[in-house]
Amino acid sequence: MAGGLCHITFVTKNLDRMEKILTTVMKARKVEDPGADEFTLTKERIFQIGEGLSSVWIVLIEGSVDLARSYNHVAFIIREEDVEERLAAIEALGLDLHDGHPHGTGRGLHGEEGHSIYFYDDDNHMFELHVGTLEDRLRRDDRSKGAPLA
Repeated sequence: MAGGLCHITFVTKNLDRMEKILTTVMKARKVEDPGADEFTLTKERIFQIGEGLSSVWIVLIEGSVDLARSYNHVAFIIREEDVEERLAAIEALGLDLHDGHPHGTGRGLHGEEGHSIYFYDDDNHMFELHVGTLEDRLRRDDRSKGAPLA
């Protein structure tokens, strides 16, 4: 069995634009900007989201991107009190919000599972900002199946 998530790598046409999305919307911290060096073939930047063992690093690599939009996405946890601020940051950057969600908790709406905000970056990567835990999701699923809660 694998352990926790280590890092996520995104290929992007515009490192500066993607950096602005990560630092503004996700509150990421840039930890390295090696550019292109002897270890990489392209320009890259490394960011950290969160702290300690629950943090994840994001690697951005400059390159050609030709992604079709899909529901494949990466979700990040946010606090309930940060929903409006994050939504405003997404809108201020002119990013495309995605309203449809199969669980009925789309764009800034509060469902039993918590708020979820879905948006696309300029390269058609989809991101989710989510309030809630796996336990919340399982509890909701158990209720919908009529199972007693533990």
